[in-house]
Amino acid sequence: MLRLRNLLRPSHGKRVFFFLIVDVILLCGSFYLSFDVRFSFVIPDRYFTIFLHALPFVILFKIPVFFLFGLYSITWRYVGLVDFYNILKGNIMGSLILVLFIFFFKVPFLEGFPRSILVIDFFVSVLVTSTVRISKRAYLELVRKDTNGIGRKVLIIGAGNVGEMIVRDMRRSGKANLQPVGFLDDDETKVGSFVHGVKVLGCISELPEIVSRIKPDMVVIAIPSLRYTRLREIYKVLKEHGVADIKIVPRLYGDSVDMQIRSLEDIKIEDLLGREEVHIDASLVRNFITGRRVLVTGAAGSIGSEIIRQVCLLSPKEIVLFDVDETELYELELDIGIMGIESEKITAVVGDIVDFGKLSRTFEKYRPEVVFHAAAYKHVPMMEYYPEEAVRVNILGTYNLCKVSVNYDVEKFVLISTDKAVNPTSVMGATKRVSEYIGIAFNMLGKTKFVAVRFGNVLGSRGSVIPIFLKQLKKGGPLTVTHPEVQRYFMTIPEAVALVLQAAAIGEGGEVMVLDMKDPVKIVSLAEELIRLHGLEPYKDIDIVFTGLRPGEKMYEELLTAEEGTMKTGHGRIFKANISKIYTLDDVDKMVKEFKDAVTKGSAEEIKRLLHKYVATYRYS
Repeated sequence: MLRLRNLLRPSHGKRVFFFLIVDVILLCGSFYLSFDVRFSFVIPDRYFTIFLHALPFVILFKIPVFFLFGLYSITWRYVGLVDFYNILKGNIMGSLILVLFIFFFKVPFLEGFPRSILVIDFFVSVLVTSTVRISKRAYLELVRKDTNGIGRKVLIIGAGNVGEMIVRDMRRSGKANLQPVGFLDDDETKVGSFVHGVKVLGCISELPEIVSRIKPDMVVIAIPSLRYTRLREIYKVLKEHGVADIKIVPRLYGDSVDMQIRSLEDIKIEDLLGREEVHIDASLVRNFITGRRVLVTGAAGSIGSEIIRQVCLLSPKEIVLFDVDETELYELELDIGIMGIESEKITAVVGDIVDFGKLSRTFEKYRPEVVFHAAAYKHVPMMEYYPEEAVRVNILGTYNLCKVSVNYDVEKFVLISTDKAVNPTSVMGATKRVSEYIGIAFNMLGKTKFVAVRFGNVLGSRGSVIPIFLKQLKKGGPLTVTHPEVQRYFMTIPEAVALVLQAAAIGEGGEVMVLDMKDPVKIVSLAEELIRLHGLEPYKDIDIVFTGLRPGEKMYEELLTAEEGTMKTGHGRIFKANISKIYTLDDVDKMVKEFKDAVTKGSAEEIKRLLHKYVATYRYS
């Protein structure tokens, strides 16, 4: 039924109608040609009559079988081996049905039908139905590439599966105006070979010489597993040779997704400051997301938007983008459009998670099966000044969302939490700890699985140190750091989100998952490294000054060893916190009422007192 609905969509209707008419003509021609070949191109009258009687049944049996095997859902320009396999299966099934009809049911008006006809017809049908479907791709990749002009010259680093996919997409893309001019690869056995007609020019160690010679307009780094230290070396060489346009592939899912030009990302500073490589069980995460309706709150934020980008790679049924910021939501829609995601899969909803009515209407309409809750106030010093806002969004908004999720039978609810919820010294951290309590309480109902995921700072997120440092660098410095000894756990946004998806997939409900952020990094060391990446010398070309800790800030963030302790999971970078304090749903209902009253009064002191009441480890002054 779902396949039939997809075929009936206006965007597919013309293609289906075209292939349907062409197949009818081809099947008629194939069947006639089979008789012609069988009788040496002179068909006796008796057998011509049999041909006319049998022809309607060829169409009647084969066309529905072709529908059944998805031959009318094939995307013309992207036809591949899987599609050819379906064409083969469709023709085999169609021919078998004809054999049963003609020879086992002994149809009187088909008596004397030559058996060899169906063998000949099978091979001719496979040939013509395959040829018409592969024709557009063949034209795009073999013919038009020679007449399309040179376009922008692209050098690809990595001649493996991902590099092959990128070149294949360049060959068939009519809008990219990109011309692959060569590969580089560390596998010496590949040097001198060709991939889709593009030569492997040499090893990556020869990059300076080759870039100088061919002067590419763009370089694509198509090695998902490349360590950041090697990436930094390549980046430095390319910058020294004046290459401005440097692209990388999303690294976390490797070649487990179909990589295309629109999937490429601009290389960012945080990619060059990466940590230890994150390994993901891509098949597990794909099974968790594929075919499901997903809703993301805080969709336009740093974490929310990256969740959406990664989820889009995993073939969800539908994605609902929920955010209160209409401008950022609009920009996100444009970004997703550039990725080439089908527009009917994406719906943007402007709304506030504190608005219970809007949440209910949204869930009633879209019926999400998986919810990622990334909407939150996260700026530590700002929330010290406005604790009522932190409570309104982080606590009351989370309560609303949990309640609506249970009401509409969401399968899994994933709360994005923070290491600042451990032994919190800030309002923001304490409110996020309460939001964890709320999710665990709702999990006790047994209808929806609630999983919270804690992690530390992410490189490049809004309000984090990297964007601030970059702005200060543009102005010539100085870079400001709160304290020489202050340190934080860091991870890039894609790495953190990939682990969130992994944790969500393995979570069984009621857990607080903790991401292993590896060793903490001194902020001053990060500032020094960033200055060097820009070809400058710390304290000489760009100064670093210390401004003092801000309200609510810690010198050291706690993550794995604090408070509860942790247990191992099936993934080496994901742990499960031992929850020492659990509130029932009745406790949470009472708690939320108290916080609502405190927000209404607008008393910062009352809010902090309540936070300490429910989060015993919260320390405030």
